[in-house]
Amino acid sequence: MFGSLTEKIDNVFKQLRGQAVLSEQNITDALKEVRLALLEADVNFKIVKDFIERIREKAIGQEVFKGLNPAQQVVKIVWEELRDLLGKDHAELHLSSSPPTIIMMVGLQGSGKTTTTGKLASHFKTQGKRVLLVAADPRRPAAGEQLASLGQELEVLVHRGDQEGKPNANAVQTCRDGVSRAKEHGYEVVILDTGGRLQIDEELMQELVDIKQSVSPQETLLVADSMTGQEAVSVAERFDQVVGLDGVILTKVEGDARGGAVLSIRSATGKPIKFLGVGEKLDALEPFYPDRMASRILGMGDVLTLIEKAQENFSQEEAETLQRKVSSNTLTLEDFRDQIQQVNKMGSLDQILDMLPGGQKIKSMVANAGPGAGLPEKEIKRVVAIIDSMTRKERRDHTIINGNRKKRISRGSGTSVQEVNRLIKQFLEARRMMKTLVGGRMGKMGKGKKRKKLVRVLQSP
Repeated sequence: MFGSLTEKIDNVFKQLRGQAVLSEQNITDALKEVRLALLEADVNFKIVKDFIERIREKAIGQEVFKGLNPAQQVVKIVWEELRDLLGKDHAELHLSSSPPTIIMMVGLQGSGKTTTTGKLASHFKTQGKRVLLVAADPRRPAAGEQLASLGQELEVLVHRGDQEGKPNANAVQTCRDGVSRAKEHGYEVVILDTGGRLQIDEELMQELVDIKQSVSPQETLLVADSMTGQEAVSVAERFDQVVGLDGVILTKVEGDARGGAVLSIRSATGKPIKFLGVGEKLDALEPFYPDRMASRILGMGDVLTLIEKAQENFSQEEAETLQRKVSSNTLTLEDFRDQIQQVNKMGSLDQILDMLPGGQKIKSMVANAGPGAGLPEKEIKRVVAIIDSMTRKERRDHTIINGNRKKRISRGSGTSVQEVNRLIKQFLEARRMMKTLVGGRMGKMGKGKKRKKLVRVLQSP
């Protein structure tokens, strides 16, 4: 989402790196470029103005932090201000001390509210909690059907007021009945999927106010489409004024949104972003961390989130087994395929690259590498297809793959012999590099020391 913004800010810092000393003039020139980049990202102009002034006040006349050059000092200041703009601290959901916890989802039609309700249910289910979903939009039967389908996929019960011959059930009564059902049967979380409209109207707002007064939810969360930019901020302000919000979930952040909603919504409403919808799958919901997002925007990656995703998909035993095989140079094509598939479970390669320091540069290089180069997902499928077309013996010992075997493998995978040769070459190169990294020789490369030093400073109290 922040690809263009990250690239422009990085260009500003490149210009500063050539300066021996920070002067008022080069700070002013740099901040002018940062200001333009933020405005192009659809950030509210008043928020941009205040943001730039805070950076200017901190940067001019400030003593350079020990161990950092002047340009790195500005990066540190910008990172701190971005983190504060985004909310400074991670905002947890408020859970009831006496279950069930009631979460009320609100938002306009088309924002992804029902799908996000399912994602939130999946989030709680992975924590071992019993979840009840309530379909509280009786005017739009398709919403109830969609939620019922999601509930079936998640194996989560869905309470619907339009069942049992009540097609025009009252939304307030449906929510009350759903909460009563949850209390009676020992559910720990109730998520209310309330009605939506194409635009805000008085009838919708009054219905939401009545539901909130009736069931007293611990959390009222607005689901907003990040692709709509400043419109998402206006919607959040209106819902907060009338209904009252506890937080925001921004959807479709994996798309081509410029980032204005993410960067503006906390300052405009005072309400924290609690989750980001990062894909279509039901597990594609990430808790929002302002410090990590600030690092992503500045091209420093988000290694902590990447580690958490890895821990969800890789067991300690699997990691140790892989390390032993890499160290002893016994990694096979079968292991190689399994690791590719495991990494793919963590998200798309685009999302993973966003979490790596310098990942935006890698994406730019791939995009500019020529026709077909910017399609990593297709490349993964091609690699897996080739390895799957091998016999188990071939996967475990690549040295037996001769010319005739390569012809058979290429026919079975719909590829060419040249592509099979290229895969084996890539596998051997990857195995060699992995052994080098595990062997501890990475430190001899001497690269990235300044970036690591800056990250340590940013994370220090």
